[in-house]
Amino acid sequence: MPKMKSNSGAAKRFSKTGSGKWKRNNAFGRHILTKKSAKRKRNIRGTEMVAAADVRSINRLVPYK
Repeated sequence: MPKMKSNSGAAKRFSKTGSGKWKRNNAFGRHILTKKSAKRKRNIRGTEMVAAADVRSINRLVPYK
């Protein structure tokens, strides 16, 4: 059976940690930042883990990462 293609958009957005969990960036940090508080913008800067409900679909999109 041939190799599957990874979804290139998903491959750029998600990365795997050493323990095998998926890491993602936060949304809402690109524009319209003047109305957002400094605390909110600071928290947007960081990364979060992907929710358990979404892990299965990401594994399908990025099978070899």
